[in-house]
Amino acid sequence: MATGQDKGIRTDVYQATMLHECFADPLNVVILVKTNLESGVRAHAVLFSSDLKLTHDTLIHYYRLRFQIEFNFRDAKQFWGMEDFMTIKETPVTNAVNLSLFMVNLSHRQLADFRRSHPDAGVLDLKAFFRGRRYVHATIELLPEPPNPNIIAAILHYVASMGAIHSTQALITQP
Repeated sequence: MATGQDKGIRTDVYQATMLHECFADPLNVVILVKTNLESGVRAHAVLFSSDLKLTHDTLIHYYRLRFQIEFNFRDAKQFWGMEDFMTIKETPVTNAVNLSLFMVNLSHRQLADFRRSHPDAGVLDLKAFFRGRRYVHATIELLPEPPNPNIIAAILHYVASMGAIHSTQALITQP
């Protein structure tokens, strides 16, 4: 048993190797009991592992990581097409999954920079910005002569903000 206290919450950790009638192998079980010292309200969580050698600290850490992993898979499916690829062969599936998860990591890194100027921005805002940027550059390539760089920047900001979820103030008014 281990006990800790932080901000008026006492956490008691119990760990044991246990058997269950539904499983042939023993389980490493960690029970967390959190008690609010002011109100006396208690909450608990039960964590399981088939790895009997894991310490309670390591098992708790792994469970915390689990939620970040689930968020990454959600983002890969929701924003980066992991749910949409239509293939059943091993190599294309591996490539599609890896590309989707790579894009999750890349977008999180890009989003950190993007939020310096757009604090409420999310992944869809980031995608709108880069899509708008691509459209503007493709359109400018069609012109006989490129316009003034200040106008390009203003157009880029305006077009990128058109697809944003979180409103950004356009630098120029709508044409």
